[in-house]
Amino acid sequence: MIHQSYDDQTPPLFGPENVYGCEQQHLCDVCVVTFSKHIFDQTLKSFHCEQVARIGTANGGSPIYLLTAEGKKVAFYLSAIGSALAATFVIDANWLTGATKFILFGSAGSLNDALTEGRFVLPTEAYRDEGISYHYAPPSDYIKVPQSDKLARIFDSLGLPYVQGRVWTTDALYRETVANARKRRLEGCIAVEMEVAGVQAVCSHHGWELYPFLVTGDVLEETTHRMHKLYYANHDMRKLIVALEAAKRV
Repeated sequence: MIHQSYDDQTPPLFGPENVYGCEQQHLCDVCVVTFSKHIFDQTLKSFHCEQVARIGTANGGSPIYLLTAEGKKVAFYLSAIGSALAATFVIDANWLTGATKFILFGSAGSLNDALTEGRFVLPTEAYRDEGISYHYAPPSDYIKVPQSDKLARIFDSLGLPYVQGRVWTTDALYRETVANARKRRLEGCIAVEMEVAGVQAVCSHHGWELYPFLVTGDVLEETTHRMHKLYYANHDMRKLIVALEAAKRV
């Protein structure tokens, strides 16, 4: 069973050192992660960015850039979507840059529009409806996001509106059924997304810090789905500015 996959008794057969054939790099301690190609491209145009590494995959991978935000070096890359790839990219990014603090932002579907409308969502726990987290953390329904309160304090200092709460991480984009959405709502989930549980499990396993924040663009109501703000939630450049401000403070 997938929930029996966690093995903390034996070592892995290989790791990023085998894939990249180099020693771990130590270029910075913070890395910003986006899922938006638009934000990624605009960042390269708006900041002086130096390519320092490349996360390698068979379908092209993703370059890692280094930029400086008010004297602080910050790594930055475009992540693949979904828990398994997003979490693996974090492992590779740590090896290639030395970063141990990851600020991750993206879009989500709202399960409670009254709470999330006009506010950033700061996950406190994530429901593990994906696969990779069961290889990095003991079995449980939810995984905690330990840095949620610290991120909330940063948002307070920046005067940003937010709501904290549980989120539902799922790999099955088209299987967010009426019954499953209802269950997650009853458990206190306010949004649904595709990465937080897996990336948090990897970060917790390795002792790294994850600071995730989300913007809801579609709404999953009791029996309907509305996508009226999805483009904004995915591609608004203000999220990048927020992430860089957080990067200075973590």
